[in-house]
Amino acid sequence: MLEFLVHKCIKDADEIERPEVRKRYGFFSSIVGIICNVILFASKLAIGLIAGSISIVSDGVNNLSDCATCIVTMFGYKMAAKPADRDHPFGHGRIEYISGLFVAVMIILMAYELIKDSIGKILHPELPKFSILVAVILVVSIGVKIYMYFYNRSIGRKIESATMIATAKDSLSDTFSTMVVLASALVAHFWKIPIDGYCGLLVGVMILIAGITAMKDTVSPLLGQAPEPELVDEIEKIVRCDKRILGIHDLVVHDYGPGRLMVSLHAEVPYKEDILELHDLIDQIEFSLRKKLNCEPVIHMDPIVDDDEETNAAKARITEIIESLNKDSRKNENVQFHDFRMVKGSTHSNLIFDVVLPHGYQMPEEQIISYIKEKVSEYNKNYYCVIHIDRAYVK
Repeated sequence: MLEFLVHKCIKDADEIERPEVRKRYGFFSSIVGIICNVILFASKLAIGLIAGSISIVSDGVNNLSDCATCIVTMFGYKMAAKPADRDHPFGHGRIEYISGLFVAVMIILMAYELIKDSIGKILHPELPKFSILVAVILVVSIGVKIYMYFYNRSIGRKIESATMIATAKDSLSDTFSTMVVLASALVAHFWKIPIDGYCGLLVGVMILIAGITAMKDTVSPLLGQAPEPELVDEIEKIVRCDKRILGIHDLVVHDYGPGRLMVSLHAEVPYKEDILELHDLIDQIEFSLRKKLNCEPVIHMDPIVDDDEETNAAKARITEIIESLNKDSRKNENVQFHDFRMVKGSTHSNLIFDVVLPHGYQMPEEQIISYIKEKVSEYNKNYYCVIHIDRAYVK
């Protein structure tokens, strides 16, 4: 049903990498959300005032706040679809994340007001009135919110939208909230126990948790989060499509909004290969990355010596030393190295390389450098280490 509506209402629905199509998805989702939430707000406000139930009224006001967030979401998608300009050469895609952050803030503010009102109801409890109409409207509301959760989640996953996923989580929290409100009304009616305030408080806490979770999901890409491991694996698979690519390092992914990725990396190549052929190979790889991942790639070639016995032996020794640092580390906390080269001289040889430290690694940088230099000196006193410390930009 959802796929039918999407392809019926959204032009070029399968071309999700286009900002204009993403905007259409955002408008479609927001309009459906506004219609559903206005109906739910009006019906809950009416029966909540008639029944004298703070939890039902609060649940209805929560639906009204959802309308506001839908309007903000529409504005966010409209702004995010604007093309790049002189002041914003990477486009306006991050506005989509900002609108998602605003949605999360609205959810948290709504939770605060609901918790405050519920505490007042706990201090001054009253039995709300109950009718079949109250139960029917609440059950219908639960069904509508479950549907909204699934369609927002489906669209959010399809277009990889943090804003849409946040909206889906809000709909799910609303579902549980209304279930609690319905339970409160039934308990008050059949057992005459005034738990309306406590249920309202529980609803408020659930909404607060949903808001905080949504805020984390939207703040992370704004701050510059590490790319997902699946994306890193896909990039490496595409780059290492040719045996002349011996390895990659210094992979950095900049996210300027959905469908606006900047990817830079260093590709290791044999130093004896023809430079023009290697340059053509790198151009082909960049084209493949651009086509398959819808990104703007920049690849730096690193020629490495792979046929010198002394260099290979020294590199093998450095590998052993680095692995000794990883004996007690978990896989995602391993120290690595790259850009290894040897500069030979008559009195000594320099071993030049970068050491990549995972974030949160316990041993200080100075101690790591001293440890490596000491172990290399034990191996060969004529080897001097020139070490640069790097930090990992991927998980």
